[in-house]
Amino acid sequence: MGRLRNAKIHVERAIKQKKIFMIQGRYPVIRCLLCRRGWVEKKMVHHLGTTLPPPHKDLNSSVMGDSDTTEDEDEDEDEAFRPLQLFDFDDLLEFDDLHGTHALMSRMVRNEIPYFIWTTRRDVLDCRFLSKDQMINHYARAGSFTTKVGLCLNLRNLPWFDEADADSFFPRCYRLGAEDDKKAFIEDFWLTAARNVLKLVVKSEWKSYSIQAEEEEAPGDKQPKKQEKKPVTVSPEFVEEALCACEEHLNNLAHVDIDKDMEAPLYLSPEGWSLFLQRYYQVVHEGAELRYLDTQVQRCEDLLQQLRAVVPQMDMEGDRNIWIVKPGAKSRGRGIMCMDHLEEMLKLVDGNPMVMKDGKWVVQKYIEQPLLIFGTKFDLRQWFLVTDWNPLTVWFYRDSYIRFSTQPFSLKNLDNSVHLCNNSIQKHLENSCHRHPLLPSDNMWSSQKFQAHLQEMGAPNAWSTVIVPGMKAAVIRALQTSQDTVQCRKASFELYGADFVFDEDFQPWLIEINASPTMAPSTAVTARLCAGVQADTLRVVLDRRLDRNCDTGAFELIYKQPVVEVPQYVGIRLLVEGSTIKKPLAMCHRQTEVRPALPHLLSQRGSGEGKDSGTLTHRSASRKVAGARSLGHTEKPDSTATTSAPGKGKKGKAKSATALVRPCLRKWDPSTRMGCIFTMTFASGDRHPHPLNRLPLSLKNPQALGKTIPPKHPKVSRQFLPALQAPANHLDLSPPKSHR
Repeated sequence: MGRLRNAKIHVERAIKQKKIFMIQGRYPVIRCLLCRRGWVEKKMVHHLGTTLPPPHKDLNSSVMGDSDTTEDEDEDEDEAFRPLQLFDFDDLLEFDDLHGTHALMSRMVRNEIPYFIWTTRRDVLDCRFLSKDQMINHYARAGSFTTKVGLCLNLRNLPWFDEADADSFFPRCYRLGAEDDKKAFIEDFWLTAARNVLKLVVKSEWKSYSIQAEEEEAPGDKQPKKQEKKPVTVSPEFVEEALCACEEHLNNLAHVDIDKDMEAPLYLSPEGWSLFLQRYYQVVHEGAELRYLDTQVQRCEDLLQQLRAVVPQMDMEGDRNIWIVKPGAKSRGRGIMCMDHLEEMLKLVDGNPMVMKDGKWVVQKYIEQPLLIFGTKFDLRQWFLVTDWNPLTVWFYRDSYIRFSTQPFSLKNLDNSVHLCNNSIQKHLENSCHRHPLLPSDNMWSSQKFQAHLQEMGAPNAWSTVIVPGMKAAVIRALQTSQDTVQCRKASFELYGADFVFDEDFQPWLIEINASPTMAPSTAVTARLCAGVQADTLRVVLDRRLDRNCDTGAFELIYKQPVVEVPQYVGIRLLVEGSTIKKPLAMCHRQTEVRPALPHLLSQRGSGEGKDSGTLTHRSASRKVAGARSLGHTEKPDSTATTSAPGKGKKGKAKSATALVRPCLRKWDPSTRMGCIFTMTFASGDRHPHPLNRLPLSLKNPQALGKTIPPKHPKVSRQFLPALQAPANHLDLSPPKSHR
């Protein structure tokens, strides 16, 4: 009974303080830390009414929506749960012992509203059904930067947000399913091959110099070479074509060809480029000998120097023209291929109609000269937290970890085991026996271990001066370009995981950004770091709401922009609307001859000009004369016509029908021609429109208005208004006084 009473007291306190939480998936660290703060868990059911419907599979949803967001949280399902001792939290064991008590309290709050929700996917719950004080760990429409297609498209708009070039931190990327991007990629592949030919010429020249120097130093050790098969040679005309193509491209970038005829043919036609690529493949992949002239060497060096100033990715792109083909919305390395032949990549797209339909496959320039550790490639997973989108508020986590591949790095072997460092791929492979012995067996290092290695390499300041500032800038710029598309919600937050690869100059290159980064304790490194980032996330999103000066752990606030007023419509379409300016009314409207006509029209009674037509005819106009006082006739009581009908009413009196004639006066609109519409209101409460002939009035010609005489109306049978069938002496049919 004591246990039940204590649980009930605890639940009542949590309900009063709105401390009910709900979690999808494992996350034992989140559960433990929330329970320590006095929260009670409500178990999540899978048939919630707020579950999102199946997403539409179109290009817009994949780019801006959430249906195909890159998430790697599914690794949790593949990982066997590690012992709790891997976490650096002593209370987890105590929390496990109290599992029965917490299960009892969860049952008590099964009908309560959760105020803190943590899910693995953002499409589990629809934020539109949440109240303002319910927190959730996702933002809607974040696919603009958490999918490969969305990141590829949004970073092209970076010049509108910041004075920066996306090519300085994000490898060139194209959508193979989009026809315009496909053409741009083909042209990029051609020009990259031409630049690579220039690099090969310069590299071959320096190599010949080094070989010649070695032979001069040891002339006695020279041994006759074995007779080898004479390789295929490529003539210097091939180098000349590459030089001319690069010069043409450089002039295009410098806008030197601004006066060139648009229909003028390029130096190389598509057929010429096909022949060029065939000889390029012979040199790069088949070992053909590249012949060049001495005069071409200096031209290659000068042209490469000029291109390096306008092509930021010259140093990292190498000389083998390798590209990496990725599905636009998959994570953990699924479906990724490294390829170096243009025809194979195009065949992959053209042979699959779904690729063209969805447009979700992207091709990205591979970093051919990455920073290696003991001859092995690695990448880095960096966490950051967004707590608001207006103003954009970004928190950067101080700790991170790097992931190694299991095989030594080689550009001649394009297998994924060499070039992809995702733990979901490498964990199924065995480490190569040719790897360096100092590499970890679990293929992971912490960022502290990486910094120590940089010091051993002789670059102690590379982490603080190049790597970290570059990663922060890349994250902020990627978020800036997506700020207009992500749905801002004040009670939401989201933790992301960005993947970076470094080149030989320690420059970080953003590869992708993952929503719901994995928190699986797959190794000792991730067990410690993932627990820490979850704990510090709760410090930022929960503790800091109560105490702005609280400890935020390893999170650092790196960006908070001024508050931006959100316009009613945010989009890429710019539209300017306006209206024509009309000439103001002339002062001639004040002429006195206008006024007599209006009372005459408003006060007419009887039929036509007072003759016995049997109908009531009223004509009027409602307007204000510029500079004159309002007409007083419109404020008089409505005209009343009373008739006696045959028959007996109450107390033997004859029934009477009263007709109220009310002019429906409207505000004057200078753009229209106005008249008066009358309605008949009878004593019974019925209102019927009186089909009177309307007299069109125009304010543009007041002289004509003053001289207007109402036209005579044809005789109408008295059957028109039955309520007014009465002797003529009961109606006021006297003709109006004439106006002069």
